[in-house]
Amino acid sequence: MKEECAVFGIHGSDQAALMTYLGLYSLQHRGQESSGIISSDGGRLYEHKAMGLVSKVFSKEKLDSLAGHMAIGHNRYSTTGMSHAVNIQPFLVDCKIGKIAVAHNGNLVNAVELRSEMEEKGSIFRSTMDSEVLLHLIARSRAGTVEEMVVEALRQVRGAFSLVFLLKDRIIAARDPHSFRPLSLGRDGDTWIVASESCAFDIISAEYVREIEPGEMLVIDGGEPRSIRFAEPAERLSRCIFEFIYFSRPDSRVFGENVDKIRRKLGRRLAEEAPAPADIVISVPDSSNTIALGFSEGSGLRYEFGLIRNHYVGRTFIQPRQDERDWDVRIKFNPVRGVLEGRSIVVVDDSIVRGSTMRKLVSMIRTAGAAQVHLRIGSPAITHSCYYGIDTPTRGELIASSHSVDEIREYLGVDSLHYLSREGLLSCVDDPENYCTACFCGDYPVKRKGQYSKDVFDEKTDGERDPGAKEKKC
Repeated sequence: MKEECAVFGIHGSDQAALMTYLGLYSLQHRGQESSGIISSDGGRLYEHKAMGLVSKVFSKEKLDSLAGHMAIGHNRYSTTGMSHAVNIQPFLVDCKIGKIAVAHNGNLVNAVELRSEMEEKGSIFRSTMDSEVLLHLIARSRAGTVEEMVVEALRQVRGAFSLVFLLKDRIIAARDPHSFRPLSLGRDGDTWIVASESCAFDIISAEYVREIEPGEMLVIDGGEPRSIRFAEPAERLSRCIFEFIYFSRPDSRVFGENVDKIRRKLGRRLAEEAPAPADIVISVPDSSNTIALGFSEGSGLRYEFGLIRNHYVGRTFIQPRQDERDWDVRIKFNPVRGVLEGRSIVVVDDSIVRGSTMRKLVSMIRTAGAAQVHLRIGSPAITHSCYYGIDTPTRGELIASSHSVDEIREYLGVDSLHYLSREGLLSCVDDPENYCTACFCGDYPVKRKGQYSKDVFDEKTDGERDPGAKEKKC
């Protein structure tokens, strides 16, 4: 499972660019391909963005050049549109209402149809992102005000979107009627902030106010934000359950819930459903640390640090063949032999996607001397791809889509394997009926047409649906 994206916006700060930089820094875990900030002083927009991590993209000189009291920012992990410089967000265009920029977390499932229609009528696109479709819709609108133009555009798109727009004199934030992706409002005195997660408020000493509601658009132009309802909330919301399993930081508040609290519940429920004859519990750091702590609490087994993660891993020139050592895993993780040797180990992880990385980790743990390895997964088996803003492989690449639990156990080389049940997962959240679990069963809340891959616009094809990705009810 790959990261998604982060959005951030701030209005009313004399250090707007710096505050946006800090917010993006705290949201780095949501996207590591590129980063960008666009600011405004009320009359002119200033822009800087590049490929790479936040710390590499921005310098003091770059931040000083981003003048103004409002800004928006974005960290990207590509889910529609390949990883190219032309696709770095925020995306800025100049049209009849002046300059407007957008930062987007999510996927628009009808972007292919909308873009094709616009191209047939002569529209020219600069990027291969679905997000650019929104700006074209706004630019083509004949509505009387900017807010009405944005509302008209939002009513034409379907799918997942948590959006932050920047114009020269205001910030506009909006969230889709299904609430797939998180988006929250914060404040620090007269300064207003919107961000994907509340940890971005903490770093700048702002307070969490509330979630932006499904189908709500907020206009922030001085004073209290103005709320505009562009759509009624979906009868059944579709919040992404993976925000709690993997994506969000444990110290964040998303969907009105504390992530740490939910993850501990997942671990305790997993221990209840699948106890293991073991000596200790270890996690696959860092995303499963809190779930493993919950498993330890629920099982009574001691939690230990059995794997150490190298946090300074970047791109590597090493391209190993199958018959060579598993350099990618060895660079990222190292086993603590004194903890593992001679012991029966419960390894807790958040999910299994292809299974190739876990297989290498299990081999590493056994080589370090573990007597037994019992694998416990803090989510149900992933059997279907996501079309709402997460970069998952095609269904054929998901190991659980075509293999039984016992077959996966044998492939991974573990003594036992158990996934958290879907019922157990949903028992850990309030309003369980308002969460999307399509990746576990194929019950897609917003339908799409044709094949939908991250490079759909790069290849200039809308194709046919993957024959193996039939939709069904959970």
